Amino acid sequence: MFHEPAQQSGRDPASSYKSRIGNRMFLLYALIYAGFVAINITNPALMEAEALWGLNLAVVYGFFLIIFALVLAMVYSHMCGKKEAEMDAQGNREGK
Repeated sequence: MFHEPAQQSGRDPASSYKSRIGNRMFLLYALIYAGFVAINITNPALMEAEALWGLNLAVVYGFFLIIFALVLAMVYSHMCGKKEAEMDAQGNREGK
């Protein structure tokens, strides 16, 4: 069976906005992750210290990184959707 896209896509006028937001979020996440790596390199015994609810810092920091990545993804999706809706309302999207 031959399948085609449901909607034709072209140049995305919001791509520069999306790239700028995505790059900033990536840098923020990379800095926080670099902190995790730096602790492991410079003072690995610190990762064994109890942090919350009897869990050590390594587990708490690791779960934080995972949850933070999911939150960033949701914020990114919301911001991009809002920008696209704004551009649609202004008539700046192709095909209008």
